[in-house]
Amino acid sequence: MNQIRLRLSMPGSPLQVGITGGIGAGKSIICRIFSTLRIKQYNADLRARWLMENDEELISMLKSEFGNKTYHGDKLNRDFLAQAVFKNEEQLAKLNELVHPRVGIDYANWLRTNSGEVYVIKEAALLLESGSYKNLDFIVNVYSPFDLRIKRIQKRDPFRSRTEIESIISKQFSDEKRKEMVNDEIVNDESQSIILQVLDLDEKFRSMNL
Repeated sequence: MNQIRLRLSMPGSPLQVGITGGIGAGKSIICRIFSTLRIKQYNADLRARWLMENDEELISMLKSEFGNKTYHGDKLNRDFLAQAVFKNEEQLAKLNELVHPRVGIDYANWLRTNSGEVYVIKEAALLLESGSYKNLDFIVNVYSPFDLRIKRIQKRDPFRSRTEIESIISKQFSDEKRKEMVNDEIVNDESQSIILQVLDLDEKFRSMNL
C-alpha cells in the first residue's frame, strides 16, 4: 500500500477520500459507519444511475450508442443495457467512457457545495478501474476474503449464480492489485471490528487536514 500521497486538494478545502472494494467486500456498511460520524458522502454508483435517467446529454449519447431500446420512456432499460455490455468488453468500455465523465462533472459540482467540510468521501466500485482515484487525496480499499464475498452476494442477490458472481469479480481488479494502488485498507472479514478501523481512519483524516 502507498502510505504517502500528495495532497491534491487546495488548502482550506475538504480532504477527498475515496472508498472502494470489490463486489461483496462491504463498502456500503463501511460508508454507513462514516455517515454516523456525519461525514458527507458521494455515492458514484447511485449518482451514475440517476444521471442515466436525468442527464439529457448522457441520455442522448446512450441512445445514440446503444439504440432506443436503452430506455422505456424516461426509464433506463437496465436489463437491455446489461445484456448489451455484460459479455462484450468493447461495449462495456464504451458505456464507461460515456458515463464516467458525466459522473466526474456531477462530483465536482457536489464537492463545491460541500467545500466547508474537513473531509468528504467518494464511494465507487470502479474507483481504481476508472482512474478517477487519481483526483482524490487518499484511497481506502475494503477487503473481504473471496468466499465470504461470494456468500454475501448470494444472500443479497439470490438470482445470481455462483458462476455469474465469479465472472463479475473477475472483471474487477484483484485484491493484490488494489493493495498496490491504495493508501490504506479496512479488513471486513467478520473477525475484527470495522467500527474501530473506521474511527482510526476518521482521526487520521481529520489530522491530515489541520
